[in-house]
Amino acid sequence: MPESNANGLQTETLDLPGWKHFYSGKVRDLYVPADDFSGAESGQDRVLVVASDRISAYDHVLSSEIPDKGRVLTQLSLWWFEQLGVEHHVLASTAAEGVPAEVEGRAMICKRLEMFPVECIARGYLTGSGLAEYRQSGTVCDIPLPAGLVDGSRLGHAIFTPSAKAEVGEHDENITYDDVVAMVGDDIAARLSELTLKIYTRAEEIARGRGIILADTKVEFGIDVNTGVITLGDEVLTPDSSRFWDAATYAPGKAQPSFDKQFVRDWLTSAESGWDRSSDTPPPALPADVVEKTRARYVEAYEKLTGRSFV
Repeated sequence: MPESNANGLQTETLDLPGWKHFYSGKVRDLYVPADDFSGAESGQDRVLVVASDRISAYDHVLSSEIPDKGRVLTQLSLWWFEQLGVEHHVLASTAAEGVPAEVEGRAMICKRLEMFPVECIARGYLTGSGLAEYRQSGTVCDIPLPAGLVDGSRLGHAIFTPSAKAEVGEHDENITYDDVVAMVGDDIAARLSELTLKIYTRAEEIARGRGIILADTKVEFGIDVNTGVITLGDEVLTPDSSRFWDAATYAPGKAQPSFDKQFVRDWLTSAESGWDRSSDTPPPALPADVVEKTRARYVEAYEKLTGRSFV
């Protein structure tokens, strides 16, 4: 049934045997065991993470959905979790393991984590908000970079450029490493940076071997409430959380086509949409061709990276 979450999103929550809806973000809905539900302070140690087909752009969750997007995000994340060699939160991902059949393929049973209030971002290439800061100050998150870099320049080595988590509808804010230290302490900040760069380095190598450039990626970590171990959570290395480029067409000095929702962004800012991004008016529904092109782009990213056919 339709339900508003704490962020004001209208989400279609599901009646899943043994689970009760707890929270919805831009894309994912969280469920906790129904027999242990007592709200935010509940002591349950597992959570069902269901990826929806919702899509967001320019800090809005759109009324249109992208068919199979939730399945692509989940299956690609599961594949990456197996490749990275770091502690992660996934406990189960199939109906045989306890995932409700209604959401099999787009859901995972995960360890409950106490998440850090930091978006951990690794950049190997200069673009996006990093490029905007560099053009103003020659830095990214106060990290000095060489002069003369352009949109798409490959950096000498990957850098850790965190941001502070924002509420739905707000921009994440780039912060410095010292800001992270102030939020979580020296030891945890160092570990978050180390893990983020380890994940990026491993994933960048794998993606490059498949003809894809991983320009940057965002990951999130939390503390396992049972073991106290810093653990990789949320999704990982999907088109929603990472910037993937086609290595065959890569050309520094201009914006690179991405394996993500660029079709959506381009249409929303076109005259055809009639939408004023600076207004308070929600974005309009997407035309069918933009929905289909976006779906195809997500599926293409999955198939190129994993070498598997998307079913």
